[in-house]
Amino acid sequence: MNTNRRDFLRMSAIAGATVVLAKGANAQTGGTRSRASAATLPLPDGPEFVGMSGAYSALITPYRPDGSVNEEIIEKTIEFGLANGLAGFHLTSSAGEGFLLSVDERKTVYDRAVKAARGRAKLIAHVGCLAPQDSVALARHAAKVGIDWVSSATPVYFGQNFDAAYAHYKTVSEATDLPFMIYSIGQQIAPDRDVKFFELKNVKGMMYTGYDCWTAKALRHRLPKPAIFFTGADEQELCAFAYGDTFSGCIGTTDNMIPAHHAQICRLAAAGKFAEAAKLMDEVVRFAELVVGAPHASYWKSIMRYIGLDCGPARAPAGQPLAEAEYIAYAAKLDKLGFIQRNAAL
Repeated sequence: MNTNRRDFLRMSAIAGATVVLAKGANAQTGGTRSRASAATLPLPDGPEFVGMSGAYSALITPYRPDGSVNEEIIEKTIEFGLANGLAGFHLTSSAGEGFLLSVDERKTVYDRAVKAARGRAKLIAHVGCLAPQDSVALARHAAKVGIDWVSSATPVYFGQNFDAAYAHYKTVSEATDLPFMIYSIGQQIAPDRDVKFFELKNVKGMMYTGYDCWTAKALRHRLPKPAIFFTGADEQELCAFAYGDTFSGCIGTTDNMIPAHHAQICRLAAAGKFAEAAKLMDEVVRFAELVVGAPHASYWKSIMRYIGLDCGPARAPAGQPLAEAEYIAYAAKLDKLGFIQRNAAL
């Protein structure tokens, strides 16, 4: 699976999803949140990090049949995630099709997420755009409406080198007073080089969507100030948590679909119960194989339909609408997994 996954990361894809459990973790609405708060993963010192540990979904952006952003489903997806233990949401990132949304559409997602969360979750706005001025506009809007953190991937298409990335992070992170999280996807961390990013005033975290978690630990050892790290590779999170003091949580696509799995893995890892967490991790990996192995992103969104949150298809070129026969065949694979419940979010 790793080869396909690495290709997938280079195409900038995985980021969020949500499905409640029918058995196994079997987290019921509300109960997971209280249990998840009993033990928390390590956090750095500082007020900006309070309450940040745990599982986050890379929120899938839902569409109405006319292609517009479906704000009602955003709210329902957030409610479903909160009820099953999620600590927060990463908005308009890869799984949220951020680069396929207009600036105004991304603002709509931020606005509705703030309204839906009502202070019950941490919200991270991914503001990466092709044009830096659009990223700045989104960062300022995020700060205005009450988002907690701003995040961005490196420059896309143009300026794919360290100096351009540094300039991009400097421009975007200085646009507001919000703490800034680097979104590292499909890239190798170079600790002696990347420590320079954290010299920037507001750069205080990283979401690392990759497999070499030891490089994140090595980077952390070199940092001049406290910073938070999240793993963004769903199928890698338990391995990341085994590093102990490095990763404070996970942000992923499958957290939209199986949120209780990820919330409980975080709780169990925090309590040192890795053998118990490994049983859930096995289910996450089986599920992630099905997600990553899908032909395109509309299949991920069909999982949302399966659990009762119809998000429509992914936008081209990320995906295209599924024929009903394709959906039925994919849903049958979900049935066979045995731990995902149809209409769980209803």
